[in-house]
Amino acid sequence: MATIISNNILSDLNKLIDEKSADSIFILTDEKTKELCLPVLFESEKLRNSHVISIAAGDENKNINSALGIWEYMVNNGATRASLMINLGGGMITDIGGFTASTFKRGMDYINISTTLLGAVDAATGGKTGINFLGLKNEIGVFAPAKAVLISVDFFKTLDDKNLRSGFAEMVKHALIDSRESWNEVLAFDLNHIDFNKLKTLLKKNIDIKESIVAADPKEKGIRKALNLGHTFGHAFESLSYRTEEPVLHGYAVAWGLLCELYLSHIKLNFPKEDILRLRTLIKEYYGMFYFSCKQYDALYELMTHDKKNESKDINFTLLSDVGEIKINQTASKDEIFECFDYLREG
Repeated sequence: MATIISNNILSDLNKLIDEKSADSIFILTDEKTKELCLPVLFESEKLRNSHVISIAAGDENKNINSALGIWEYMVNNGATRASLMINLGGGMITDIGGFTASTFKRGMDYINISTTLLGAVDAATGGKTGINFLGLKNEIGVFAPAKAVLISVDFFKTLDDKNLRSGFAEMVKHALIDSRESWNEVLAFDLNHIDFNKLKTLLKKNIDIKESIVAADPKEKGIRKALNLGHTFGHAFESLSYRTEEPVLHGYAVAWGLLCELYLSHIKLNFPKEDILRLRTLIKEYYGMFYFSCKQYDALYELMTHDKKNESKDINFTLLSDVGEIKINQTASKDEIFECFDYLREG
């Protein structure tokens, strides 16, 4: 899988299409991205006769009904294993697009074009695909890498502050599992006054961090679990927000999850308290806090027991003994997890 941070999205995409020589091209997008980004692709003559599939925006639409609709459209419009799927959008689109493409006729090639910062650093790269099921994040899916991932920072200029910050949370995670140098770089980045050239440089480093880990462990048997930092708590926060019909963006949930899991790292592995405080300052400034009551602790804990990363009855965590010092396959007691909830609620 090639990841290209593109300076000319059309030129790079045309080259990839020529290499594939597909018998037909299908573009999957959502309603928002169809309006804001699809016209850019249609400047390419190679795409003007492609089939466009548009689904409703929002992670709540990354479900089996949407997948069925995509497969039905592909069958009715003559898709074959030699066809090409182009997933144009954020993480929701690349997740469900990768899943439907990799399972259609046992697998057709697909290209991800990430239009969000979150999608670029998270869902678009790494080869994970999936849909939500029974209220659980990415419960159904397969490992199936894209033929290529194209990223143009110009698309990020269409995003509002909340969606940019959502993506930045995954960059914070990558920095924490990498090195103090990376950690200091993300702490120094000003999200209130975004320099897109600096963001592009930081993004390249982030993707390199992720891809080196994925290359070493593509099926998440070992070190790839490092990429789950912040996500065991984060996915529970995200799922609870949908249950209460007050949905939060994925990156916000991950940011709060990072704070909980660094606090748990301090309890279990003596992770430096000063770095937790630095993260807390960043999160309070850019993300605020997740408001929930002690009456919801058991519901959150129950959601964590369903996390797909668990390999036994124990809840599985990736923790850190220091910045860049990764400890996978860690567990915690219910009391320790509740203590982390308390720490987050202190605000």
